[in-house]
Amino acid sequence: MRVVLAEDLFLLRDGLVRLLEAYDFEIAAAVASGPELTWALAELTPDVAVVDVRLPPSHTDEGLQCALRARRDRPGLPVLVLSQHVEQLYARELLADGTGGVGYLLKDRVFDAEQFIDAVRRVAAGGTAMDPQVIQQLLSRRSADSKPLGRLTPREREVLELMAQGRSNAAIAGQLVVTERAIAKHTSNIFAKLGLEVSDDDNRRVLAVLAYLDQDR
Repeated sequence: MRVVLAEDLFLLRDGLVRLLEAYDFEIAAAVASGPELTWALAELTPDVAVVDVRLPPSHTDEGLQCALRARRDRPGLPVLVLSQHVEQLYARELLADGTGGVGYLLKDRVFDAEQFIDAVRRVAAGGTAMDPQVIQQLLSRRSADSKPLGRLTPREREVLELMAQGRSNAAIAGQLVVTERAIAKHTSNIFAKLGLEVSDDDNRRVLAVLAYLDQDR
């Protein structure tokens, strides 16, 4: 699986290269700036891009904007964005086109090798990997004025949070130590209470949940 990596800090970039290679990823390019990333995404056609939000020369959201432009040129290009802090605006922009193969992780997650590699693989496969802190902020932002969220049971809220992170029913069942059948019942109840169309496709249901959570009040 070919990866384009964009990170301006040399030590972190080098560490990510070594980590990805240890898990049998091929590094098509490891770049440190927006212009280099734009070139790499256009010319090297990677299977997935792992991109720091802030890159030179602007050091604002250069990395994210390069990735978004690349996705417009190549719809569905899998992109996993790394950020130092939770920025809901960045998450919103990444999800705006409603297609899969997207992820938003805090850089702290990089230090958990298995979690990070799982996120890269999930995004590369067309799935969604959203940082738990992003989901928690979206949930808390919506909870106060959202009657549908208020109708969820504590267990349904747990399931919703894991679902929005991109977890499959099997993964949620394993984490909560219950059966897949129980999780299927919870997800059905969640979709009904939130007024969302039921879908068997994990990524489509994640995007639907995120779209609901990110609605303006």
